Amino acid sequence: MSGMPSIPVGLKVLPHGEGLPHPAYQTSGATGCDLHAALAEPFTLAPGARATIPAGIALELPEGYEAQIRPRSGLALKEGVTILNAPGTIDSDYRGEILVLLINHGDKPFEIVRGARIAQLILAPVVRASFVESAALTETARGAGGFGSTEPAQAEATKLGGPL
Repeated sequence: MSGMPSIPVGLKVLPHGEGLPHPAYQTSGATGCDLHAALAEPFTLAPGARATIPAGIALELPEGYEAQIRPRSGLALKEGVTILNAPGTIDSDYRGEILVLLINHGDKPFEIVRGARIAQLILAPVVRASFVESAALTETARGAGGFGSTEPAQAEATKLGGPL
């Protein structure tokens, strides 16, 4: 890709993934590359249902990196189909098949066919935390406020013990 850093990632195509496109970036500025459904026959995902869809590949990620599995915005907008555990994380020491956990939030069945683009894969560096126990944490303007606490009406309701 022009101007973007690149790092080698091992790719193993599994028998049921033979003949499918490898993960690929669709444009020079794309952050994610497409994953394809490695199905032998079409699968229908009913409204409200979820299923793991095989991608037909396994990866060898460099240590210090993860792969994130993210939804395709077009599927989410047009069909209501997204990834249940978004983003899914593939650790650098995982060598199994990439599976995509799809859910149909739409109001009609969604058919997934072999080769359909079902998700995006993003490579990202990982920084590990070194946790240090402390009796007190530094004060901030937000403090312990969570879940909507930065919204003025929500912050007031939270102080009064109301809903978040």
